[in-house]
Order: sequence, then C-alpha cells, then structure tokens
Amino acid sequence: MCEKNHKPKIIVFDLDYTLWPFWIDTHVNPPFKKKGNDVIDSYGQIIKYYKEVPDVLKYLYEEGYELGVASRTSEIQGAKQLLNLFNWDNYFKYKEIYPGSKVTHFSRIQKISETDYKDMIFFDDEYRNIKDIEKLGVICIHVKNGINYTLVENSLKSF
Repeated sequence: MCEKNHKPKIIVFDLDYTLWPFWIDTHVNPPFKKKGNDVIDSYGQIIKYYKEVPDVLKYLYEEGYELGVASRTSEIQGAKQLLNLFNWDNYFKYKEIYPGSKVTHFSRIQKISETDYKDMIFFDDEYRNIKDIEKLGVICIHVKNGINYTLVENSLKSF
C-alpha cells in the first residue's frame, strides 16, 4: 500500500532534448564558454536550455530532492561543461554521463545512493531508455518538449 506522502528520493534527468533542445554531440560545438550572460559554443552560437529548467531544478533541490543526470552522450566533457556554465552543477548529486546503456547509469546511482529503484523517478525523451529503465522498477516519464513545471509537478503528484 502506498503512503499518502510517498515521494521519490531521487529524480534523474536525461540531458539531450530533456534539459536542453539539442544533441550535445552533434548539434553544438564544444568547448563552451560564457560571453556576458550567454553560454556560447566554439562558433559563437548561443546555447539555450528549455526555459523552465533552471527554476524547476532550483525548486526540486530546495525541496530536498536528490537530483541526478543520466546521459548516454559521447560528448562527456561538453555535457559537464554546460552543467557548470549553466550553474546547475551543484543541483546534481549523481552525474552518470558516458555512452552505453542507461541501465549501467542507474545501477551506479542505485549502488552509490543505496536507494531502491522504486524510489526513483526518471525523465527522458527517448522511449528505448524508458523501456530499459522501467524494467528496473524506476518510474519513468516520457518528455516531449523539455522539462517544465507542469510535467514535473504532475509526475510527482502521481508518484
């Protein structure tokens, strides 16, 4: 039986097309740097994230949720660099960013955190990742147009 106030202990996000609207290994060109208030790539293109992401991450962090990222990208340094330049680094306790199955990412998060899969929620835009991670017992949410308050709030309510 579910407790009334049951909430996830860990919330994990994919990066590409979940926190930002591009594939970091093909659509932008690392290294990245700050230029005024913007983050730009090596060609001077401004790098944008989904509008509500910073506020959602800040809110979840301040509410006491442990946050993580799980990304299969081969552009590991670029992904870490963007997390840092967007000032999101300190929100994420778990950072599993490397090619391969997301099952490996979650296995490491589970081992490090000693948290049951059933106490995690995962946001990703790709069905194949969701199918793999659901088999572990993680609640998975398909992201269609990036992370926003409504999606996260509804997902937490139905957890």
